[in-house]
Amino acid sequence: MLITAVTSNESNSADSLCESGIDLLGAGSAADAVESFRSAIAIDPVHVEAHHGLVRALRDSGQLNHSVAAAMTLTVLTPEDPLAHTALSISLQAAGHVPQAEAAAARARILEWKALLNVPPDEASIV
Repeated sequence: MLITAVTSNESNSADSLCESGIDLLGAGSAADAVESFRSAIAIDPVHVEAHHGLVRALRDSGQLNHSVAAAMTLTVLTPEDPLAHTALSISLQAAGHVPQAEAAAARARILEWKALLNVPPDEASIV
């Protein structure tokens, strides 16, 4: 996958589209939010928040298989992010793929535990 650098103006535009998508989700317009998140990703293919939003918007609009595909893309983009694997698990569960959802949830827990093991002992009590 070829990823090109995103200019500051493009990044701001992608951020703005992502924020619009979040507002649309909050207003119950999941289908419109899908388009907003897709537009943000078209500008900035590695915009993690837009990918998370797309997964949720697709799921909320009933496009469950597309939500699963978007979540899988997110886990490829951020393989060590427990939230990406949690999003995949939720989408898989909603689509009726329970064993795969449980596996994704387990992966999320393992990543969370690994992150906690990397926290210095004096900071562990804060977490």
